[in-house]
Amino acid sequence: MIREVTKDDFDQEVAASRLPVLVDFWGPRCTNCLALMPDVEEMASTYSDVLKVVKVDASQNRRLCLNLRVLSLPTYLIFKDGKEVERLVGEMTREKLKAFVSGFVESQKGER
Repeated sequence: MIREVTKDDFDQEVAASRLPVLVDFWGPRCTNCLALMPDVEEMASTYSDVLKVVKVDASQNRRLCLNLRVLSLPTYLIFKDGKEVERLVGEMTREKLKAFVSGFVESQKGER
């Protein structure tokens, strides 16, 4: 199960994480977000040793979305050492999402 974070615990869960963090910004009326959620959950399990995955309901966290310049859904941000390092925005396929995440994970193996 992926942890749902809010503006209140975002810094603790994302900025302070020892692992890089994939943040899934989604909304209950975003059909593309909902369709991709099983894939996000699968990646959370697959990469649990090298990547933390959390989700943010954009409809309940508008100020956080504005602060991070999340203006459309779905949006996926990857944070490392408390800073955003990657961003994927808009309508997409599961293949594009998986390539985005696996590409980041593979690039991190070279940094170790």
